[in-house]
Amino acid sequence: MNNNDVINFLNSWKDGVIGIGNKFIEDANYIDEAKLFLDRHYAFDNAKVLFKPTFTKEVIFRNDKESALSYFINGDIAEDNGFAIKPWKSIDALDINFMLEEKVSVVMGVLNLKPFHKGLDTKIAFTFVLDTFNGDIKIKAHHSSPISN
Repeated sequence: MNNNDVINFLNSWKDGVIGIGNKFIEDANYIDEAKLFLDRHYAFDNAKVLFKPTFTKEVIFRNDKESALSYFINGDIAEDNGFAIKPWKSIDALDINFMLEEKVSVVMGVLNLKPFHKGLDTKIAFTFVLDTFNGDIKIKAHHSSPISN
């Protein structure tokens, strides 16, 4: 895994979140889009995943695919508002830091999320622990939290 691999993965992750929101706006099948996003970017089908989403208060961790899906699309967990269906117009990665190793790597930084509709940008700090499975990079641990303005 090298810098370009990780940057490409981050871009794919950002595009995936925006893509879910676009499907939601188009009244298309955003749920299947979100399931594909999770399969493509998270290692739920390959290994244990630790996931602490940005905006959680009651159910802090989403360490299985079903609860992660709920977080992204406003599913079965009451506090979920659908992070990906907000929706976001753009997501810019800022101040990205890498710790690259042969198989498992860590990337952390800041994401600036611009809402599709009116509203203030949201900044979050994130850390992804990445691993490779059959040549595909996937998240094994995801921690993110809002940055106060």
